[in-house]
Amino acid sequence: MKDRYILAIDQGTSATKTVIFDSAGQIAARASAPLASSFPRPGFVEQDPEAIYRSVLDSVGSCLDSFRGRITNDFSCILACGISNQRETFVLWDRKGVPLTPAVVWQCKRSVDICERLRSSGIGQEIKERTGLLIDPYFSATKLLWLVENERSVRKEIDAGHAFFGTVDTWLAFRLTKGTTHATDHTNASRTLLFNITQLDWDRHLLAEWHLEGLRLPEVHPSSHRYGETDFDGRLSTPIPISAMIGDSHAAAFGEQCLTPGTAKATMGTGSSIMMNVGQRRREAQGAMVSTICFSLKDRVDYALEGIIVSCGATIAWLRDQLGMLAESRDSEAMARAVPDNGGVYLVPAFSGLGAPWWRMDLRAAILGLTFGSTKNHIVRAALESIPYQIAEVIAAMEADSLVQLTELKVDGGITENEFVMQFLADLLSASVVCNGVEDVSALGAAGLAGLETGLYPDPDALAGFRSTPRRFSAGLQSIGAKRCQGQWKKAVTTLL
Repeated sequence: MKDRYILAIDQGTSATKTVIFDSAGQIAARASAPLASSFPRPGFVEQDPEAIYRSVLDSVGSCLDSFRGRITNDFSCILACGISNQRETFVLWDRKGVPLTPAVVWQCKRSVDICERLRSSGIGQEIKERTGLLIDPYFSATKLLWLVENERSVRKEIDAGHAFFGTVDTWLAFRLTKGTTHATDHTNASRTLLFNITQLDWDRHLLAEWHLEGLRLPEVHPSSHRYGETDFDGRLSTPIPISAMIGDSHAAAFGEQCLTPGTAKATMGTGSSIMMNVGQRRREAQGAMVSTICFSLKDRVDYALEGIIVSCGATIAWLRDQLGMLAESRDSEAMARAVPDNGGVYLVPAFSGLGAPWWRMDLRAAILGLTFGSTKNHIVRAALESIPYQIAEVIAAMEADSLVQLTELKVDGGITENEFVMQFLADLLSASVVCNGVEDVSALGAAGLAGLETGLYPDPDALAGFRSTPRRFSAGLQSIGAKRCQGQWKKAVTTLL
């Protein structure tokens, strides 16, 4: 019997990746297509919705060409498509599928003043109770309000009931199905600031509060669901079903098998998204943590707590590119190990503010504890240590909010190659840190969900075999010293607050 395959699209901020997985979760073909952003004013970040769609078609086409050349000319073995996508970015379009404005990207800060106005009105706690989220430009609705207040044509189209709204997954589904599908999944809906994550429906109270009753909102379904069919504008001779849609960070959590309460993942790139599964009952988040939906199946919704770290790998890139302290990022591990300890040097990486659990975007970075005996190795070590310190703070806040103890932290991203960071993190957490070595984990999560919908896999546990040989780090003899250093790092943060 010939193998069966799932095509997964991972639509990101700077590129769209397409990966075809076999039934064992191994990569059969992969391709990517770049995607540009524009910055029309300071703080504004936009993308062309048509360019987003073209990047998907280009990426899929290249991946199919690779698959044809390496595996088979018969695409009938591809059962379905799954989509993971950049979260919070949204598109508005009319009933003909013509965009009303550029896509407003999650990084855009145009709604800072609107957020301050909303916070001043005292509605923040109510919004958090309904949506699980903070009032922040990061989330979609505040930027939508900016468009309503500043683009007269947008207000007119919404009031007339002609404006279709959607995050990137919704826009892609609409285009890929030639306008027959206007839908999203629970995870993407939960990032808009318009979705009630307890009732699992659009929040009519907030929509009325913001005079958005005329907005054409997508139907909301489980992450694993049949969303229509597509042939990718003729790139396939026979259409295949779109059998999963999910936000990229949530897809990574699913791909990392964060399926039970207390399992968590940390994606460690430029910044870091840390997400902990807290089970099938919502847990309230305190402070700068958010409550969200981890993933959903037709008979199951798992909730999560999430914390965002602003500067992770970006700190090492700063030392490399701006200060010239190292030639390559990978050199940082040897430099950190060249000194017995951090020498009392601590780096607080608030280059663009400090993320969860503080969420102080007004702060600036600092290096504390320097002496004439401090070397660049101490500074590099302090920079590397700042990554586990931040993750450990987020995990501690999650445990306190959820009353769920961390059992295991799954990690992915480029920094996982740095074993100094991985061991230091395990020492701080007193829990296993596991790097499964799974490539394209967000795409893998989307593929797994699509495979569940098609019946390729009987249940989520069947996906456990997708793992490669894991690298596991456990707390060692240095755990007490690491925790003592964390206490000093907290004092360094306190000096900036």
